[in-house]
Amino acid sequence: MTLIKCIATDMDGTLLNASQEVSEENKLAIQAAREQGIDFLVATGRSYHDLRYVLDKVDIRCPAICLNGAEIRDEEGNIEFGIGLDEMTAEKVAYVLDNADMYYELYTSNGTYTTNYEKGIQAVMDIYLTANPSIEVSKLRKRVEKRFEKRLIKIVNDFDGVFGVEDITTYKFFGFSKDQSLLVDVSKRLEQMNGITVTASGRQNIEITHKQAKKGNALRRYVEKRGLSLKEIMAFGDNYNDLSMLELVGHSVAMGNAETEIKDACRYVAGLNTENGVAEVINKVLEEMAIS
Repeated sequence: MTLIKCIATDMDGTLLNASQEVSEENKLAIQAAREQGIDFLVATGRSYHDLRYVLDKVDIRCPAICLNGAEIRDEEGNIEFGIGLDEMTAEKVAYVLDNADMYYELYTSNGTYTTNYEKGIQAVMDIYLTANPSIEVSKLRKRVEKRFEKRLIKIVNDFDGVFGVEDITTYKFFGFSKDQSLLVDVSKRLEQMNGITVTASGRQNIEITHKQAKKGNALRRYVEKRGLSLKEIMAFGDNYNDLSMLELVGHSVAMGNAETEIKDACRYVAGLNTENGVAEVINKVLEEMAIS
């Protein structure tokens, strides 16, 4: 394994365990890598406020590719790059999702918006319960409600007051459904539109961003700005919104829980996200670097 100068990792299903937290093992591996001079960043579909809610708990501050590449933030949280949907495109996407009666959230430069708080709570609970069916529902609801509060989600009657507002950029639509056929149908309809990227970070969601807002594009921009080579980058991921990033780097790592297509596209396969798969690979890299 050649010298690695930068590690980029997805969060959900990758760096985070089933409780949506960074394990102590993963935290220590990240610290060890940074102590050896290896750059570290997260590349996630989450908004900056949402990822900070998770990383602040384990005192990890790092650059971030947010919203599937629609935004790049430096270690202090300053925006280095951002690209959003224009008003007409955003309205067309909303029309398709509304006609399908699909719950969705709108991620913008002014925070995250929803028109239905209760559906939002239930959607996130469904995702948690899929990964952890034994979790007590009442305790889970309290955790999800707290997360909604920390994510600064704003409840509005409709999105008319968001689209086209001069100082608000629409970065991403994030739709949820347990109905797989509905997700497939909506994806096919949206893919006929120009100017957007349609992807997913899990089996119960759909994500829509600007056509240039991809993790791979953002990582390339991040790496070039810092004078690094993509061959020196290691990236971790588990789902389709990670593919553009994984196909780009010299050292691509699929999680053991990744979709088959993601594993097939990667150079290495790590352990499960629930078993500190990221830490396992990072520690192996550091050992090999110490020997060489």
